[in-house]
Amino acid sequence: MTAGMQAPQRYLFGPFSALGLAAAVLTGAADQASKLWLLKVYELADRGVVKLMPFVDLVLTWNTGISYGWFAQEGPFGQGALLAFKALAVALLWIWLACASSRLAALSLGLIIGGALGNGIDRLAHGAVVDFVLLYAQTATWRFNWYVFNLADVAIVAGVIGLLYESLWGENAPKAP
Repeated sequence: MTAGMQAPQRYLFGPFSALGLAAAVLTGAADQASKLWLLKVYELADRGVVKLMPFVDLVLTWNTGISYGWFAQEGPFGQGALLAFKALAVALLWIWLACASSRLAALSLGLIIGGALGNGIDRLAHGAVVDFVLLYAQTATWRFNWYVFNLADVAIVAGVIGLLYESLWGENAPKAP
């Protein structure tokens, strides 16, 4: 084979693509399994708020927007637009993954891709993303509800942190003179 014939494969699968793909599949599967269990087995919708710790509750929330419920989209056009944006983001992240030069970058990108796919499956299946973990701070006279999230969101944040670490302190990070 000539070098020109091998070039397309290089853009689909890089040296660490298998690691990223495995992370994406495991993340998406774990996210969907947790949501299915909470919805169908534990029946969180019927239980209301479930206290786990003094600052963590389980509470079912249907997020029709993006992070923090921003840009909520109730209609099919808006939901389709969010899905299209997510599909484009996953495709671009896959290209980045194929070019990843370290295990940490590949793992981080896999976590982000898997989280995006998990939330995308929700949007296709339910028209909204299933969120269920509520973090909050509370005193006797004040309460702050910070964020309701799911396992996919945790994976996306962990992936972003991994990419930030890699870009600032990793092997290929620019070093100060």
